[in-house]
Amino acid sequence: MELGNKIKKLRTEQNRNLMDIANVCGFSKSLLSKIENGKTIPPISTLIKIADALGTKVSILLDDQQQSGTIYTTKEASEARMTKTDRGYSFFTFAVERSEKLMQPFLFISRKDENDSKNLYSHNGEEFIFILEGEMRYKVGNVEYMLKPGDSLYFDSIEKHTLMPITDEVKYMAVFTQSKLSNS
Repeated sequence: MELGNKIKKLRTEQNRNLMDIANVCGFSKSLLSKIENGKTIPPISTLIKIADALGTKVSILLDDQQQSGTIYTTKEASEARMTKTDRGYSFFTFAVERSEKLMQPFLFISRKDENDSKNLYSHNGEEFIFILEGEMRYKVGNVEYMLKPGDSLYFDSIEKHTLMPITDEVKYMAVFTQSKLSNS
């Protein structure tokens, strides 16, 4: 099931309307409608807010196949299943099959010619990033960091953050935590 349909299904199963979820997330009903109708692929920060509002995890929104135990992913599989956003980056979600995982690990590829450094992200939880290839500036709050392969950042992701690739392409790992989910 595609992302937008899955969000809509969860929302309607909870007898909630677009405005309810949009208000909880802090964005417009129009944006949520575009996401549900597959007209836009939202950034991870938006998906985290939607998942929190629906009382679920991002991994549930991104995959139907549930599995427990060890999840093995080849390089070829991660490269083939990259999702391109409207925000100038692509991402792959590791171990989406494992819904009850405590970590939310991602592979990101951001391209200099597609990135808009005006995009500010903010969501609940904590975030860890580790640069694999390329170089970028990463701003958290009012502090800007120059990152190259092997460098990392760990921060509270509620702080507004953004990135600006310096090289044509930057590839990095990110691990997000998501707030504890309520049983509602």
